Amino acid sequence: MSISFDNTENAFAYKSDKDLKGAKFLFNTMGYPWFVQVGTRLTPFIMRTGLPVHGIIRKTIFKQFVGGETLEETAAVGEILGKYGVDVILDYGVEGKDGEASFDHATDEFIRVINYAATQKNIPFISVKITGLARFKLLQTLNEAPRLRSGIHDHEAEINEWDRVRERMYAICGVAAEKNIGVLVDAEESWIQDPIDRLTMEMMEIFNKDKVIVYNTLQLYRHDRLHFLTISQQIAKEKGFKLGMKLVRGAYMEKERARAAEKGYPSPIQPDKDSTDRDYNLALKYCIEHLEEIAIIVATHNEASCLYVVELLNEKGISHQHPHVHFSQLYGMSDNITFNLAKDGLRVSKYLPFGPIRDVIPYLMRRAQENSSVSGQTGRELGLIKKELLRRKQV
Repeated sequence: MSISFDNTENAFAYKSDKDLKGAKFLFNTMGYPWFVQVGTRLTPFIMRTGLPVHGIIRKTIFKQFVGGETLEETAAVGEILGKYGVDVILDYGVEGKDGEASFDHATDEFIRVINYAATQKNIPFISVKITGLARFKLLQTLNEAPRLRSGIHDHEAEINEWDRVRERMYAICGVAAEKNIGVLVDAEESWIQDPIDRLTMEMMEIFNKDKVIVYNTLQLYRHDRLHFLTISQQIAKEKGFKLGMKLVRGAYMEKERARAAEKGYPSPIQPDKDSTDRDYNLALKYCIEHLEEIAIIVATHNEASCLYVVELLNEKGISHQHPHVHFSQLYGMSDNITFNLAKDGLRVSKYLPFGPIRDVIPYLMRRAQENSSVSGQTGRELGLIKKELLRRKQV
């Protein structure tokens, strides 16, 4: 294969020397776990106090990981990425709000994002969090009470509330189908995931008849997700629709383990990273083997898994441009994967959140924690940036 994830010239061609030096400073800072730990705790509090830190955040961590405060601001980033053959997954990054008015507003925003995406050449997907459309406690109630899953429930208010959630999701997916924009439904905590899975499958059955519009997200650090993938595919086949799956390793490991220990139930998380890697690659293989029936988004920063997909495509003589295969990495991370895949002609996107700084703080804090806690992540990013700066100096 001609792909090399060590090619920093391709990886950072879209960044100026100034931007690269800014990224170097940021990842250098993230290399100190104690600093990240203190920073992630203090930043949300400082933002609420009104102290003048907005500008500092905007010029550093916000600039690295977020497309802009408004949808319009993301246009410049999207245009730059498009020049290098990289698509965009737009994410309206507002989290943690509650109330029916807020959920209705979020629905309108998602639809606005879809309409905007449809006017751009390189925005094939948007991302949706069901907790942006539904009360967390409602999802938890639905997850915990089996009788609710069949729709049998004594409390009319909750039935009506869930119907409104379904109507919001139907409205979003309906516009997306009309505009031919994919809807990626995020995975969330295991104790609210069941109703999310069921709602997503329901939308797939409606909108994925001829093409794949709706995608569910599988977190393969859960030990039951590989089985869930095969069951989902069987259901899709029986009901005559195509399955859309975004495959990730996962984002809530520490929280999941802590809750399982506190509540005294078996942890849903794999016993070790090797088990997660094994199931992730088995899921990739399963999807490639059923590629006419399943569309996948390989959403990972793991170089070995990305190369594995390319190997599978080559072995089976499947085009690198197959419409059911797409790669994705977060904006601001793993440019060595994204831009080298694109250079080799594969379909790849950057996951690009946008929103007011105060609203995307939870997302930014997760990125900081992830880069400091994932083994070797910060060092890898920093090493590649330094390598490219040195290469440019020598040219």
